[in-house]
Amino acid sequence: MALSRKDREQLLGWDDFVTNQYRATPVDLNENATEKLKRIADLEANPEKWYKYYFPNFYTSEPAPFHTKATKRVLANPEWYEVRSWARDLSKSGRTMMDVLLLAMTGKKKTIILVSATYDDAERLLKPYKTILEINDRLKNDYGDQKALSGWEEGDFTTKKGVSFRAVGAGQSPRGTRNDAARPDLILIDDIDTDVDCNNPDTIEKKYQWIETALIPTRSISVPLLIIACGNIIAKYCCITEMAKKANVHDIVNIRDKNGVSTWPERNTEELIDLAFRTMTTSAIQKEYFNNPIRVGKLFKKVHWAKCPPLRACEHVLVYSDPATSNKDNKSSSRKFTGVIGYRQGNFYLYKVWLDNMTQRTFVNNLYHAHDWVKERKVDTFKNWIENNSLQDPFWEQVLKPLVKAVAKILRRIPLFMSLDKRSKGEKYTRIEGTLEPLHKEGCLYFNIDEKDNPYMQTMEEEFLGVAPNSKMMDGPDGLEGGIWIIQNIASKENSEYHVGHINNRKY
Repeated sequence: MALSRKDREQLLGWDDFVTNQYRATPVDLNENATEKLKRIADLEANPEKWYKYYFPNFYTSEPAPFHTKATKRVLANPEWYEVRSWARDLSKSGRTMMDVLLLAMTGKKKTIILVSATYDDAERLLKPYKTILEINDRLKNDYGDQKALSGWEEGDFTTKKGVSFRAVGAGQSPRGTRNDAARPDLILIDDIDTDVDCNNPDTIEKKYQWIETALIPTRSISVPLLIIACGNIIAKYCCITEMAKKANVHDIVNIRDKNGVSTWPERNTEELIDLAFRTMTTSAIQKEYFNNPIRVGKLFKKVHWAKCPPLRACEHVLVYSDPATSNKDNKSSSRKFTGVIGYRQGNFYLYKVWLDNMTQRTFVNNLYHAHDWVKERKVDTFKNWIENNSLQDPFWEQVLKPLVKAVAKILRRIPLFMSLDKRSKGEKYTRIEGTLEPLHKEGCLYFNIDEKDNPYMQTMEEEFLGVAPNSKMMDGPDGLEGGIWIIQNIASKENSEYHVGHINNRKY
């Protein structure tokens, strides 16, 4: 069968890998048994020396402090859960492979599962382990021939010393995985997230539930389990972010530290980093090298950040809120939006935003936070609007309005006065494109640069840049569109429709 160009390149690359393994690991045939045992004991007592001796073609640069600290953690804790979000080219998989093989060769771990997004990916990631065990002469010389006469298959093999390795794709059944009577005692998760999956929170939730309810329970309660998950934060909500919440350590290491200095200068010099970044987009750099996922869609390529004028100088100030009927605060529910929007001299400014998955109570609390934030800036003539179209009605009357009154009573406040946006809204992307895109294109839509580090505003930026016809996450831009549409169309009109409380002839 004829191979494609890509397949030929991959095959040649693998041949080079195998050849380098043979060349890199020569042994001293004149060493006697006593010297050999002493040398092995010394290497096992010093992991960095062990790695450098057995894997010279991986150990091409001296390790950074974060490498050695990570190794010490997993070697010292048989029962451990670690997530490694190291930037590309910081040797996530390479260092982890050396950690795993040290534990396997020294008998500290016996049943190993390697998990990835698909079975093919898991098998591909497990292949270097199998090849190294087959042809690394130094490992064979010191720990014996590892290749078994049977049960030595791609994706599922057991060494002569009784250490088993198995590849599993996300969603596949790992049940029944055992090595004789031993259940898994080391689970390695690598590249579990994909860009496609991260576009759908339901897919991520399902995959993460599989990790918690199917994968991890393959363990034995009485045997310590080591879990190492390797993966960058490629989305605000992904398996890596969820696993990090349960991990003992979430080790986030970017290509450069907070001072802008290379975190592994022995390998990645400043000049090399700059040279590599010249050919990459900002979104790619941030996602792959700084664990800061910014999805750029088809409509908006960047956010216009600006120092906004004082809020009281605006001709119109509006607090616009877009609720969701869901009362969940998990990542699969719709996000709720409250934003402070100002208009001055032809420009629109997003001053402040609350955007997240939240309960209705938190949403109502944010209505008060927004109201107080505006009042603190000595603005009296502003309006509160909330979306209440036919899809949500009678949600306002039956759920939110009573909750506003209840919260007002608890806070000992006058209930907020809300105007209802009852317009019939079409498809999100079409409205965002029609209302926001012309303003953005003409440089008339700005985000408050003073809020750039606020997590809510960062979520807003991510959603804004990710606006696309098939995007699942556009709740923030959708809310912003609603507020700007109100200002453009009816903000200059007096509104006589008040729905909660009384106002004592004072409108705000």
